[in-house]
Amino acid sequence: MSQSVSSFPSELAFVPFVSVHDMMRLVNASGPEVFMADLAGYIEADFKRWQEFDKTPRVASHSPEGVIELMPTADAENYGFKYVNGHPKNMREGYQTVTAFGVLSSVANGYPILLTEMTVLTALRTAATSALVGRYLCPEGSEVMAMIGNGAQCEFQALAFRAICGINRLRLFDIDPAATRKAARNLTAQGFEVVACESAEVAVEGAQVVTTCTADKQYATILTDNMVGTGVHLNAIGGDCPGKTELHRDILLRSDIFVEYTPQTRIEGELQQLPEDHPVTELWQVMRGEATGRRDARQVTLFDSVGFAIEDFSALRFVHDRIQGSDYFENLDLLADPDDPRDLFGMLLRAKT
Repeated sequence: MSQSVSSFPSELAFVPFVSVHDMMRLVNASGPEVFMADLAGYIEADFKRWQEFDKTPRVASHSPEGVIELMPTADAENYGFKYVNGHPKNMREGYQTVTAFGVLSSVANGYPILLTEMTVLTALRTAATSALVGRYLCPEGSEVMAMIGNGAQCEFQALAFRAICGINRLRLFDIDPAATRKAARNLTAQGFEVVACESAEVAVEGAQVVTTCTADKQYATILTDNMVGTGVHLNAIGGDCPGKTELHRDILLRSDIFVEYTPQTRIEGELQQLPEDHPVTELWQVMRGEATGRRDARQVTLFDSVGFAIEDFSALRFVHDRIQGSDYFENLDLLADPDDPRDLFGMLLRAKT
């Protein structure tokens, strides 16, 4: 049976879609460390043009079970957003704690130019951002990182810090010994020197970098003040929301605090524990050379990370560029595209034949 041309979508109506399967193929084509190092370059480039972006704290819908959020931003050329959830109870029920997908669109006509999974991609961009920040804030010659919380983000953080900051020795602790065994197995296979520790206190001994990565939505004290010596860089990346912290307040009071976007961090980050006038430095200022990162060997630096939409925008832009000329995506028939833009109903009728 013949079919009207207008029954088929035009090339403009197809939207590239990167599935979980294709994302894994894309990452494995270069290897995760190269992928995250290259992605960090995109994040740094976008942070250096910070003023070009629309910025707002993410739009969050909280429930007793968790949170669902939208993270939007745009520059003059593209608009991007990520849908992401955070449900700590999911792990006990066999689900991921965090899942996500994202869209990148053209500002010129509003058409999406990329739809992609972002569960894997968020883990990669979070680690890439942490290690990028570490390049500015870690003590010189850092080799040892303590990882407090050995869940889904752990291995990505370790690989990114090795690729970008030279970390090659890890001290692991999790309240769930099975999580530590999993992380130790995976990371030993990746060539790290790994020590599984019986407590957070033991894990931080001798570490120049301490990463906290816990998921429970509650005020918690993962690190106390006496556990953090001089010269340490703290990478606080655990799942954030109002009412969730990982560090004792006294640590914040003696640290130089660096954040992505202050209004969002004050809502969700460790900054919840401090008055609104407490001084912080936004990372774009450091990357542009307008503020100082690490000043000396005794300084305690804290990256109060909550994740920000520009990082997701960078990740979307990076993936969009990476898939050009490849087969790491499929075309989705997502947009109606009638011959006459005014005749959407006519296209529906013609499809019957």
